[in-house]
Amino acid sequence: MRSLHRKLLRDLRTLRGQVIAIVLIVACGIASMVTMTSTYQSLLLSQEQYYSQYRFAEVFGQLRRAPEGVMAQIREIPGVGQAQSRVVETVTLDVPGLEDPATGRLISLPEQRQPVLNDTALQSGRYFQPGRANEVIASPAFVAANHLALGDTLSAVINGRWQELRIVGTALSPEYVYEISGTELLPDSQRFGVFWMGREALATAFDLNGAFNDVVLTLTPGVNPQAVIFRLDQILAPYGGLGAYGRENQVSHRFLEEDLQGLQVMALILPVIFLGIAAFLLNMVLARLVSTQRDQIAVLKAFGYRNTEVGLHFLQLVLVVVALGAAVGIGLGRWLGASFTEFYTQYYQFPSVQYRAGLGLMLGAGAVSGIAALIGAFNAVRGVVALPPAEAMRPEPPASFRPTLVERLGLQRWLSPAGRIILRNLERRPWQALLAIVGIALAVAILVVGGYFGNAIDHIMTVQFNTVQREDLTLTFAQPLSGRVRHDLAQLPGVLRVEPFRAVPVRLRYEQRSRLGAITGLSTPSTLRQLIDTNLQSVPLPSDGLVLSQTLAELLQVQVGDALTVEVLEGARPTRSVPVAGLVDELVGLSAYMEVNALNALMQEAPSYSGAYLRVDPEALPSLYRQLKRTPAIASVAQRQTALEQFNETVGATSGAMNAVLMLFATIISAGVIYNAARIALSERSRELATLRIIGFTQREIAFILLGEQGALTLAAVPLGWVLGYAMAWALSEFAVADSELFRLPFVIQPASYLFALLVTVVAALGSGLLIARQLQGLDLIAVLKTRE
Repeated sequence: MRSLHRKLLRDLRTLRGQVIAIVLIVACGIASMVTMTSTYQSLLLSQEQYYSQYRFAEVFGQLRRAPEGVMAQIREIPGVGQAQSRVVETVTLDVPGLEDPATGRLISLPEQRQPVLNDTALQSGRYFQPGRANEVIASPAFVAANHLALGDTLSAVINGRWQELRIVGTALSPEYVYEISGTELLPDSQRFGVFWMGREALATAFDLNGAFNDVVLTLTPGVNPQAVIFRLDQILAPYGGLGAYGRENQVSHRFLEEDLQGLQVMALILPVIFLGIAAFLLNMVLARLVSTQRDQIAVLKAFGYRNTEVGLHFLQLVLVVVALGAAVGIGLGRWLGASFTEFYTQYYQFPSVQYRAGLGLMLGAGAVSGIAALIGAFNAVRGVVALPPAEAMRPEPPASFRPTLVERLGLQRWLSPAGRIILRNLERRPWQALLAIVGIALAVAILVVGGYFGNAIDHIMTVQFNTVQREDLTLTFAQPLSGRVRHDLAQLPGVLRVEPFRAVPVRLRYEQRSRLGAITGLSTPSTLRQLIDTNLQSVPLPSDGLVLSQTLAELLQVQVGDALTVEVLEGARPTRSVPVAGLVDELVGLSAYMEVNALNALMQEAPSYSGAYLRVDPEALPSLYRQLKRTPAIASVAQRQTALEQFNETVGATSGAMNAVLMLFATIISAGVIYNAARIALSERSRELATLRIIGFTQREIAFILLGEQGALTLAAVPLGWVLGYAMAWALSEFAVADSELFRLPFVIQPASYLFALLVTVVAALGSGLLIARQLQGLDLIAVLKTRE
């Protein structure tokens, strides 16, 4: 073994505490990179394979009813690859063992199994048999959530008639990777399920023999999807077309894509932060090592070692430390990535998910850690190479000292001798103090960012489910009903208040921009569904004009007073110019509102409603549910409390798992930075501290001098860390995690997050202080007082 290699091992043993701290910090950065990137790549690969194998459509269209002959016109649209018609209906279900009504989405499939668009991946059981009209294939999540088995039956209101449905198989479809009906944000597998049924049986049940109400298309390569969608809308308009849309606006696909984009962003941001701190620490440690080994560097050069060999020796030290961190980080990242991928499959339904963390990712992680090492070691290694042997043999020249600011102000009389020493050292080494403060502040900032994610989720839950949504139940009707439905609903058992609403599918246009969506007409005064501004104050609904969510207004680039072109996609399908009368701040979805009577006037119809918000007596819910299940006019029933629980379980669990990992990494960084700063201070000042012991200072006093200095740095770093954390959280909310049309995280940081960051930092500082105090007790006074002559 070469002499330099033996020296390398000796240095690693000597610096083992600092080496372990840096290894853990590098491991956090690499683990975050591997975790997020491998989870992203695994889900993306599963998505691409699933979409390709089961022929996921690229254009979707819904309509009221069209004869099958219209499909010939659709297939002739330039750019259409395949086109298939379907029958799709939503029904109310009575599920055994479930008190409240459930909702089922019935989708037709050919009687004889054959390849189709949005095909099914059979998971258990068999395909339905021709001639057996009551056989269905169900989604596995619905079957599992309701403890059903193959052969079980459930009741459904199909076109106003009760019909028993028998489950003969379970299957998945790329159309419902994220299994929601489209009217809610989160999956509720117990109360919503997808069912596939024979085309003939489903068409007969809904009087759609020889007709269809849903169409899906694939496109030829290179075609402009918007041109196909425009022509498809023209063809379907006479048949009640509700506006075709591309895959990018398909609900399940959009949720999955936005989660994938979030993972991709985090895979870029977190490693940069962690590895940046690691590079900073490496620079501190290596600079200190060079300072304490000046004589050894001189001897090595005097014995004939070239500058490059000595420089490479110190660079090897850095590379060994970072390589260890990369190895630990890759192993930890693979384990976390596999766990996170498995975690995501609880909400995204794939036939199979194979975790992938390829060689390219491993090599990339190693390269990134190597770059961090080079950045951290550059200045120190350059100093080693440039140091002449003769100069290195001399001790470093003493610093030039002068009275500190405190002494010039005459405040030193208020301080003990130990306190004066602490302040003198901080003021006379400002750059070292500043670097230590910045390192600790970055760790505090990460803790604040971790708290921000939890605060934002809590804020959404509070605002959406307590301030905006105040109803107990939301009913959706199978068809718009007349104004007397308000009176009918009020007579149901336990109903305390009824606020009906009208929902109309529309296309909103402003200049060259357009959006498919719906206008919701609310009753006035509305107490069960509130519109709020950024200050959470209620916004009154004007008697005329549109009120848009802030996000929708930004997408359309409209302001209050601008006139939107509203193309109604229902009934007489009028096109009107409607002014924007106000904006509301909503955290969920893209919404447009009008006063319900104004919307009825826009539709040129008598008062009619699409659904109603209800406040009910909890004691009467069982009897109310029984009656709603038996009411054919009710298409679906949604419970606010259930939605809140689902939000907490889904979003809360996902963000909670991510946040827990982030907090753990931030705690490691905080402890590592503080310990390294204290250990470097001990190494640099061991001679000074030993001198103080010999002239009469007690063990406790010199511990106070050293640890008091680190405590002062920590306390100075905490406010800076709060500011940096605030800025980082704001940047994430503005540029990284808030750019979602479905869901956005508000910029909210509660005081508890700052206090938590302070608490973790203080605990880390105390732990580091105990370790340093133990090392102070073993300080060899004779050895450290030896000087180089």
